[in-house]
Formats: sequence, structure tokens, C-alpha cells
Amino acid sequence: MTGTESKQCEYVGVTMKRWIHIGAVVFGVVLAACSGDKPKELLETAEFEERQHNVAHAKQLYEEIVRLYPSSPQAETARKRLPSLN
Repeated sequence: MTGTESKQCEYVGVTMKRWIHIGAVVFGVVLAACSGDKPKELLETAEFEERQHNVAHAKQLYEEIVRLYPSSPQAETARKRLPSLN
């Protein structure tokens, strides 16, 4: 395999990972929209984003949980996670 072919394979691999990640996020959002437990779904998505090292999006989702559902158990979890993301 030449250097050019190697770089093309690497690019394809990175692109595929990105599309898989985007697909997983879209799936999570669609699933959340169909569910009756929005705080739980948002928390699961935030935790997924955090595991994927997408800290900015995880932080945004945790903040959204706290803002929209402040008295929920998920908001308590989000409050605990937020300091570690700053």
C-alpha cells in the first residue's frame, strides 16, 4: 500500500466514524422525541456525548436538563456531572 492509499484509508475511517457518531446522536434525539421521559433521554444522550469525548455538547445537554427539569432526579445527576466538564 502506498502512502497515498494509506492516507485515503485513514480518511475513510475517520469519515465513517464521524457518520456513525452523527447517526447515533440523531437516533438518540429521535428516540427522545418519541419517549415520554424527556429528562431521562436527555441524560442518556449527555452521558453518551461525554463518553464520546464531545464535552461541549454533553455540557450543553446537562445544562438543558437542569434548566428545563430542575426538580428531576436527572437534574441532580446533571448538576453533579457539570463541574467535572469545566
